[in-house]
Amino acid sequence: MRDIGSDFRALHRKGNPFVLANAWDIGSARVLAALGAEAIATSSAAHAFTLGLPDGGYVSRDIALAHAQDLVAATNLPVSGDFENGFGHSPDDCAETVRLAAEVGLAGISIEDAALPDDRAYDFDHAVERIRAAASAARALPRDFVLVARADGILNGHYDTDEALRRLLAFQDAGADCLYAPLPPDMAALARLCAAVKLPLNALAAGPFAAHSREDFAAIGIARISVGAALARVTHHALIEAATPMLAAGDFSRLHPSVGGATVEALLQKGAKNG
Repeated sequence: MRDIGSDFRALHRKGNPFVLANAWDIGSARVLAALGAEAIATSSAAHAFTLGLPDGGYVSRDIALAHAQDLVAATNLPVSGDFENGFGHSPDDCAETVRLAAEVGLAGISIEDAALPDDRAYDFDHAVERIRAAASAARALPRDFVLVARADGILNGHYDTDEALRRLLAFQDAGADCLYAPLPPDMAALARLCAAVKLPLNALAAGPFAAHSREDFAAIGIARISVGAALARVTHHALIEAATPMLAAGDFSRLHPSVGGATVEALLQKGAKNG
């Protein structure tokens, strides 16, 4: 029987990064699969947008799990869950989230160190214990499961690169499988993080980092590249750009050119789960 977690783990190669394509619904997952994605991830922000909610602790664990299960069923690709702070403050909450994520077929999840819905960082020791509990739950599963430990304090403005590195090293020792510190100050800081850890490091290709190529990330040793909500924001940008003149002035010109329905339908069919 296929071990989806093992397949997912095998994609993580330092210096040879794969693109972890963040989808927000069944259709986007299937299109990304048809276009060549090797793995899919949920995006907490992109999913929240589909529900009319802001990102950061406003979607319940049950709803996030149901959404993730939809994506698991949509394609043949491994799916990783962007599961915010593990949907609870305690180590036990994180461990239970790992177990539930495995039950719905996810190949792995990420857990961040932000005490959502407040984005303040958990105290260092507590943050490490949360990852230790999650890692213990992951290793107790009957199949492989990739646990990503996130240090989000740089992104949220609560600590610097030095503290992010201290946390990543502690998460590594606590049993995480992959590490992630979204949006450090620049590529030099990202390279420093990558060189200092033994585990695969995820890079976020968003904001100023979207100007860098896969080859740039490979050169500093990155193992995987995710895009977070960036693709979903691109679609919202297109929606705003087309709908604003349409609704404000009856100008429909932005509706053309667009992708044809037959093209979309072909991609949806190609990317669908089979077998």
